[in-house]
Amino acid sequence: MLYGEETKVRIEKIQRMKSLWIIPYASKFNKKDKISDINSVENGNFRDINDIIAETKVWITTAWRITLYRSFWKISFAKLQDSTWDIQIMFSRENCSINTWTEIKNTLSEEMSAFKFMEKLVDVGDFIWIRWELFMTHKWELTIFVNEFQFLSKAIRPLPEKFHGIQDQEAIYRQRYLDLITNQESYDRFVFRSDFIRIMRNFYHENWFLEIETPILWSSASWAAAAPFVTHHNDYDTDFFLHISPETSLKKATVWRFEKVFEIARDFRNEWSDPSHMQEFTMVEHYAVYWDFEDNMRFTESMFDYLFENLKIDKIVKIKDKEWNIRDVDFSTPWEKIDYIEWVTKASGIDIIKYWQDDAEKLRKDIKDKWIQFEWMDKMWVTTLIDYLYKKVLRPKIIWPSIIYNYPKLMQPLARISDINPNTVEQFQVVVNWWEILKAYSELVDPILQKSNFEDQAKASAEWDTEATSWDDDFVLAMEYWMPCQSWFWMWIDRIVTLLTGQDNLRDSVLFPLTKPILENMESKK
Repeated sequence: MLYGEETKVRIEKIQRMKSLWIIPYASKFNKKDKISDINSVENGNFRDINDIIAETKVWITTAWRITLYRSFWKISFAKLQDSTWDIQIMFSRENCSINTWTEIKNTLSEEMSAFKFMEKLVDVGDFIWIRWELFMTHKWELTIFVNEFQFLSKAIRPLPEKFHGIQDQEAIYRQRYLDLITNQESYDRFVFRSDFIRIMRNFYHENWFLEIETPILWSSASWAAAAPFVTHHNDYDTDFFLHISPETSLKKATVWRFEKVFEIARDFRNEWSDPSHMQEFTMVEHYAVYWDFEDNMRFTESMFDYLFENLKIDKIVKIKDKEWNIRDVDFSTPWEKIDYIEWVTKASGIDIIKYWQDDAEKLRKDIKDKWIQFEWMDKMWVTTLIDYLYKKVLRPKIIWPSIIYNYPKLMQPLARISDINPNTVEQFQVVVNWWEILKAYSELVDPILQKSNFEDQAKASAEWDTEATSWDDDFVLAMEYWMPCQSWFWMWIDRIVTLLTGQDNLRDSVLFPLTKPILENMESKK
């Protein structure tokens, strides 16, 4: 790893610190005050700065990173940034001391006072602890007068230029820590994501759901319309799959007495990458015994009402459409409902309800006859062909939150067949700005029918449909011990957070998005 000149100078400063008996990397610090709380102090009877310099009376402590430093001979100003905000701080040559962990000193050597230590050996990016009193500058900026400080951690690489930060998108994904330091909007976005998950979790708990954990490694790749990642278990000498979804594990939990369960899970799908797809992502899934898909529709709208209210955000969200135009998308409930079969048939001119499991060649020809093309269609089975036809002709037109329902039976081997129309399943999904953000359906709990559906999917897999659902004997076995009527739901957290924060790419809402490894050493940024 190559170091630039500034990094080499900072490394030399570490040795100078040690020679002055200053520890460059502290073991701990008991921080008590957040900068956001300090900034919220109402204007009061602050003492004059000259009185404070002469004798500091109010002792409050905080600590974090120096992000800006300017020296003016007898005084110096800096910016101190913690996880909540930043604030201006001030040092005075006349009244400045350093805590060495063993004693408080005004001078460390004949050549090095505490004030000079701050000037010469502390850099932007370093962490310090301070004791202080608040005052108001003549420009009415709330400022901390630092009477005493302690060094906590040395940064040997310089931060990006303060007012521009990182501009290269690839560098932002690889070095998110630099983006978060210099870009408040990025930092706020990930705080929002954390708040979103916390409030969503509260909603589940208030509705008597139990949070459980399910395995990531599976012996089968059960789920629909997705290709799995495969890994090898050395001890068992067997291949396993990273789960595409915790769906069947959650459903098996209902056999074991649980009536309402949910999981916030990492899922893995070995698919393409684009702004709306990642191979590793975060979902929330739940099962509710005695519910059907319409109960989940109502639950979904109630959840979003709860989220918007408790996140304190407007239900009209500015989102870029497929042509990059800014649209005001209204999340107010109730949402529009769209019949999948009716609208795909209208948009494509193909009556998708007429095709059965063995009609792949016929459907493929009919799609091509309509001059409709999509990648890999020559290797798709009927189920996947219909799904990609919908994604081609209907989904891109949907901007406002819409509930899409009434799916062909072939589309979902785990969903319950409608009692009204045996060629359809009781399923819906919600689409916003042509992104699918969630899906739910009434569950199929008939083990005989489930086994038959798995057989059909196995046939599709044999015909090179890599996204067909694989057989799962253990799942069918659990069903044979009695499985109650129930409804399933999943929501793509990365996608909904991306939409609500006005981003264009899922990676902008994922703290550590996967990137290709860099084979050669990166040169140090100067």
